[in-house]
Amino acid sequence: MKTFCVISLLIFSAFWLQAQNVVNHDTIIPAKGNVKGQLKEIKKEKVVNHSDSKGSQPTVALVDTTVQNKYADLLNDDTAYNKRYPLWIPAVETFGFNALIFSIDRYVLKYDFATEVGFNSWKHNIKTGWEWDTDRFGINFIGHPYSGNLSFNTARSTGYNFWQSIPFAVGGSLMWEYFGENTLPSYNDIINTPVSGIFLGEISYRISSNILDDRTRGVERVMREIAAGIIDPVRGINRLMQGKSFRKTNIEVYQKEPLNITLYGGAQKLNKDPEDVSNTSKYNGILNLQLDYGNPFENRKRKPYDFFKLRIDLNYGAGRKILDNVRGYGILYGKNYQSDSGNKATLFGVYQYYDYWDNKDFELGAIGFGAGIINKLPVEKTSKSNLYTSLHLAVIPFSGVSTRFGPDTSQYRDYNFGSGLEGKFESTINAGKRATATLTAYYYWIHSFVGLKEDNFITIIKPRVTVSVYKNLAVGIEPAFYYNDVHSPNAPVVHLARTELKAFIMLYLEDTQRRGHYN
Repeated sequence: MKTFCVISLLIFSAFWLQAQNVVNHDTIIPAKGNVKGQLKEIKKEKVVNHSDSKGSQPTVALVDTTVQNKYADLLNDDTAYNKRYPLWIPAVETFGFNALIFSIDRYVLKYDFATEVGFNSWKHNIKTGWEWDTDRFGINFIGHPYSGNLSFNTARSTGYNFWQSIPFAVGGSLMWEYFGENTLPSYNDIINTPVSGIFLGEISYRISSNILDDRTRGVERVMREIAAGIIDPVRGINRLMQGKSFRKTNIEVYQKEPLNITLYGGAQKLNKDPEDVSNTSKYNGILNLQLDYGNPFENRKRKPYDFFKLRIDLNYGAGRKILDNVRGYGILYGKNYQSDSGNKATLFGVYQYYDYWDNKDFELGAIGFGAGIINKLPVEKTSKSNLYTSLHLAVIPFSGVSTRFGPDTSQYRDYNFGSGLEGKFESTINAGKRATATLTAYYYWIHSFVGLKEDNFITIIKPRVTVSVYKNLAVGIEPAFYYNDVHSPNAPVVHLARTELKAFIMLYLEDTQRRGHYN
């Protein structure tokens, strides 16, 4: 009897374990041919079985949540196909990219700061020490962060994780400050280059991972490699040197998260410029991009940047200010909470924030770290409409903000360095996929410690309404109101204001496994 019970238990265990085996959702079989067709079938199966349910995430079915997210994609890059290279490789690459940028600056662009760089300038920089530089706003708050992104990704694309890649961004910045210019190393660059470079670097790495697929072949594979290389150039070069650009696998080997992409195109009308003698309104063309990466309401163990939002606004027709603003945030640590039905969901998190505003009327660049809450509530139990709300409060350890005189056209610093606080509020209510109404508000307090002694109190309010016209195409309007009160101990308070109105066509590319117009 005892033997019978043992045998029965083993048989039952075998069947139970077989039932618990995780289905390998992403494997292709080259012997069957038509790889493209197999990949389409894999995607179709994932859409059917691993899409958002009536709640806020897919129901878990045959998914090992220690390895995969609830959309049946990898939580981490597969280390069998993405090994970590020795430390000296990203270190040498960091040096190499700095040397390449220096060579372009000196021999092609012939910038003054790149001339007479050598042992004498290195000795002078090391002996004299640090200063606050006088570079233009765009150089300090876009150019240097992009450079930091390159150094960060020398490690990220050679098998190092988010935290392990940070020292390379810092090291690359130190190397440049001491040895890449004939000017003294600057405090602002050693802060902004690595910190904001980490923000841009991790986002570019994540987006390129969503594009790459080593199972694909032919023209599709080539286009994926090119697109990923444009978004993350360091990774693109490393893939060529590592042989990954030509590698063929039968399984997915990169971490992926759902990605919603929103494109806006249209016109912008600016308020009347009091300095314009013609006293007429200004009209610009606009092109905006918004990326919503990851599902904030998926109940999971959070790690850096498995959820982020990035918005880029471009305009043309208003002179040299083409890049109007870049703003976003990425989660560093968080905790999810959901109701039993999943219809109500909340994410509490610690975030990194990046803000870049650069137009004719004011400049603001800010690094932020703080806490945020993102919440989803159904409007009615039987309705497909939801209310999405987020509130963020953060400390700004470093920023740049224009003075009471506003931006000028010189090639020198026309702004102050400072620190302060920021708050962000976002709320969207949707009527299914038919229409959305959104209110976004930003508040910044910046106390200047380099430049003019000023305190800036900046408020930006942006309501937006969109109405669907055909499938994922919609039309919308977005007015915007900018207010900046500048306080100084030895001067009267200055009240600056700017208004604008955008009318646009919106293309909303929702991930096929996501549900919910929450942008």
